[in-house]
Amino acid sequence: MHSFQRIQFSAVQPGPRLLVTGAVHGNEVCGTQAIRRLVAEFERDERRLLRGLVTFVPITNPLAYQKQQRNGDRNLNRRLQPTHAPQEFEDHIANWLCPLMAEHQVLLDLHSFQAQGQPFVMVGPLDNEGPLQPFTQSTQELAWAKVLGVQRGVDGWLDTYANGVAQRRARIKGAAVGSAVDVDESYGVGTTEWMRRTGGMALTLECGQHEDPAGPEVAYRAIVNTLVHFGLIEGEVPPVQSMAGLRLHHVEDKQHVDDAFVQPWTSFDRLQPGQLIGHRASGESVHAPDGDWRGCIVFPNAKAQAGNEWFYLAREIDRFR
Repeated sequence: MHSFQRIQFSAVQPGPRLLVTGAVHGNEVCGTQAIRRLVAEFERDERRLLRGLVTFVPITNPLAYQKQQRNGDRNLNRRLQPTHAPQEFEDHIANWLCPLMAEHQVLLDLHSFQAQGQPFVMVGPLDNEGPLQPFTQSTQELAWAKVLGVQRGVDGWLDTYANGVAQRRARIKGAAVGSAVDVDESYGVGTTEWMRRTGGMALTLECGQHEDPAGPEVAYRAIVNTLVHFGLIEGEVPPVQSMAGLRLHHVEDKQHVDDAFVQPWTSFDRLQPGQLIGHRASGESVHAPDGDWRGCIVFPNAKAQAGNEWFYLAREIDRFR
């Protein structure tokens, strides 16, 4: 059985409690590299914590990391929750990670993605009292997102997943709904969603394509800017950036291994209304929405397995200006 590692630095003066995670998916290692760089700087006394506490988890999913693939037994960042009867390795991670998140107030989760594309940050919902993801810190979370150093922000994650789960349940028409993970109503809950449920703030930073050599630097800069933003270390106050904004509104699953795109899409490629995106193995065409829709494709994954997310659609919004 793999073990879990956390590296923690605590100041004498009280302050915010920050958690930084890398390799939630085992083939997304830019965060791991950036975290190890920061840890080494703290250990060499090149950086000092002024107040509060910071905890680094360089490898959140050690099984997936060892395999050099996205998942160990399954996707840790879907239906994340503790369980009294762990079955898969990710259940054991959840039983360790969820209590750790509850000890903190702020989470920065570092990721990368399969297709080519520019880095971006995913934020939570606007303040609301709804049943899906009630939240009261959207202003503070957005202010933090604007200092990470990226030029695009995305929201709408959990709403989109709720709709995607409804589509999956309709497709299987009730068969095995009670036991299948990907049709569970909590399927869209990952690290940041769980953190917000505990009363904290959380951002997912997508640092670029998996193999992009700039990814570790994007992650490193974001960690440093976060530490400065919350007053945990000394440093030049990072500039506030106005970002292009998108809101996810649809997730399309790959239903068959032979479902295929009509071209090698890149995240944030703009789509025209009704534009052809791909073909199903059945011959059915998959198009962008018609009408006055303005938006793009996000997370296109030509290598997705059947039954998993194939791509997302997002609308342009002004929230991040």
